[in-house]
Amino acid sequence: MKYLIIGGAGIFALHTIKKILQLKDTTKVVSVGRNRERSSEAFTLGIGKGDDRYLYKQIHLSFEIDFLTDLIDNYKPDFIINFAALAYATSWNKSSRYYDTNITAVAKLCEHLYEKKFLKQFLQIGSSEIYGGTDKPANENNIPNPTSPYAISKLAADYHMLSLYNHMGFPANVIRPSNCYGSGQYMYRVIPKAILYGIIGKKFPLEGGGKVLKSFMHAGDLAEAIISILHSEKFGRIYNAGVNKPNTIREIVEAVSKNLKLDFNSFCEITEGRKTEDKQYCIDSSYIQKELGWKAKISLDEGVDEVVQWVKKYQDILINEPQAFTLRA
Repeated sequence: MKYLIIGGAGIFALHTIKKILQLKDTTKVVSVGRNRERSSEAFTLGIGKGDDRYLYKQIHLSFEIDFLTDLIDNYKPDFIINFAALAYATSWNKSSRYYDTNITAVAKLCEHLYEKKFLKQFLQIGSSEIYGGTDKPANENNIPNPTSPYAISKLAADYHMLSLYNHMGFPANVIRPSNCYGSGQYMYRVIPKAILYGIIGKKFPLEGGGKVLKSFMHAGDLAEAIISILHSEKFGRIYNAGVNKPNTIREIVEAVSKNLKLDFNSFCEITEGRKTEDKQYCIDSSYIQKELGWKAKISLDEGVDEVVQWVKKYQDILINEPQAFTLRA
């Protein structure tokens, strides 16, 4: 089986590629990203190194769509997984960039794929943020309530996939993961940032006291969910995928403190929260459990420890990484 991973340099894609390369019937994995592949294993995690089944290509989804379609026609992948997206909460700034990448480029790509008989499935990586803040775990039938341009763009892509399936039988599915984390993640994300701060003895700014409730799932569990969908031979479906019990951001940082044997109150300082942030993101994953038998297995403590070991190993490199988000096309 041949796989094409779009947005393949991202951490969640890398963890998925690792799992795919472990499958016995995998013959080729072509990974595509907007940047050159980084030289340090701190960011590639060594995935695909020395494996002639793995190939990385630098292609920008929005600006080099013709290069990407040529690549697809050349390799004829059985499965395409689209991780590529601009993804950050403060998407009101230059919001058109989010629509360019998250929906317009995806629509252009799919249009090229309509008549490709080699394609067994196109899996769109969605977002649980399309539900907005919820009082109880949201399931796939909940009325969406996206509260940012980012979330709106992701919902539009989901609906586009369903329309293609319903109108022409395009073999598409969507997975809406909860917040994910894992080794290799950008240092402005809460878990790796908190770990680095804890190791170097720097106070961690806990926005709003960490009261926001979110479901945090390790990238390894997301990879397993993706593989279960790809090999299900079911189409036109949306699957939530997350942990059974959400945590507050405070609880997440407490898990980091516990692992590093730090006093939480000394480690953190309370800062002002984001005014536009939803107070709770929580999803119901019972549908994918019932349909495909998948459920998250990696505990928060296990997942945090995996990231801790990565940060400790590459501390000298990671300390120089940006600790704030910068928008790029």
